[in-house]
Amino acid sequence: MYQYTVIVGNVGRDPEMRYTTGGRAVCDFSVAVSRRWTDRNSSEQKEKTTWFRVTCWDKLAETVNQYVTKGRQVLVTGEVDASAWVGQDGEARATLELTARDVKFLGRREGGDEYGYSGQDSSGHGPSTADLQDIPF
Repeated sequence: MYQYTVIVGNVGRDPEMRYTTGGRAVCDFSVAVSRRWTDRNSSEQKEKTTWFRVTCWDKLAETVNQYVTKGRQVLVTGEVDASAWVGQDGEARATLELTARDVKFLGRREGGDEYGYSGQDSSGHGPSTADLQDIPF
């Protein structure tokens, strides 16, 4: 049984698309997830941002590469993995990497249209060319 993580945040950089030597599409981008709260003691507004490195494969990678841009709000579902290491400067570093199973585009486009798109259908397969023509953007 797989455990999935769901994040909602803003894309921090445009996707980078490449292909493996075997011809599989792979696309990487980053997502910033912010949490805001009011400090109980000082009543000061606080904010913490957590960055995720997101990797998509196959048809989902191609779709994300085509439609996702820096600043867009997305919902990503997938498996998360954490890595920690010590940098050359001696400082502790860590990263959260999410292998996406599904990406939904949230928010509004520049033209004001709301939209959403899932990279997989209910059978777990990616979209067909006909499905892509039905995307409302």
